[in-house]
Amino acid sequence: MKVSGLHHGYQRRAVLRGIDLDLRPGVLAGIVGENGAGKSTLLRILSGELRPDRGSVHHHGRFGYCPQDVVLNDALTVRQHLDFFKTAFVLDDLRHAETIMDELRLSQYADVRAGVLSGGTRQKLNLTLALMHDPQVLLLDEPYQGFDWDTYQRFWRLATRLRDTGRSILVVSHLAYDTERLDEIWRLDGGTLHPTRRWRHEEAHLPVHRRRAVRPDRARP
Repeated sequence: MKVSGLHHGYQRRAVLRGIDLDLRPGVLAGIVGENGAGKSTLLRILSGELRPDRGSVHHHGRFGYCPQDVVLNDALTVRQHLDFFKTAFVLDDLRHAETIMDELRLSQYADVRAGVLSGGTRQKLNLTLALMHDPQVLLLDEPYQGFDWDTYQRFWRLATRLRDTGRSILVVSHLAYDTERLDEIWRLDGGTLHPTRRWRHEEAHLPVHRRRAVRPDRARP
C-alpha cells in the first residue's frame, strides 16, 4: 500500500497535514497517537470509506478493514454473518474463516446470535469478517479492544503468522503496547506521521533480542 500527500480536514480544522506511508509486503506495522489525533480518519481514507481532500492511496491486491466500531446485525448468528460475507466476497467456501475462528476460539459461538455475545467475542467476529477473504493488506483499528489476555496473545500470534506469509498489516491504536511485536512504528501527531522505529528490513523477522533498530533519521525510504 502506497500513500502520498494525504490531507483532510473538517470545516476549518485540519486533521491530516500530508501523510506519506509505504506499507510493504511482509511487514507488521503500527500507528499510535492520542485520541483525536486523526487515526480513525486516516484508516477510513485508507479503506476507501472517506475521500481525502488531497492526496492518493494505492492498494495492491485485496484489503481487509477492521473498524474500531463493531458493525454487526444482532439478530444474526455468527454463522449467518459468515454466510452473508461469503456471498459478498464471492468465496467458494469458509475454510479460511474457519481457520481464523479456531485461532481466536470463536468456533464454539457459531450458532449464537451476535446480540448476546460479549464485547470481546463480538470483536473476534469483527476481526474474522475482516480477514475471512484472505486479504493482502490488513487495516486494523484498535483490533484487540475487549479481548482477554489469552485472546490478546492469540491475536498477535495470528498477526505474526499472516505477516510471515507476506501480508501487509497496519495496526492502529492509541496505546503503544507490545511495540516490540511491530516491525515499524509511526506516531501520528500534528496531522503528520513521525517514524519512531524501523527494524532493518533483513532483520524484521528475527526474534526481538536479535534485532537492531534503525534510527528514524537513518531509515531508508
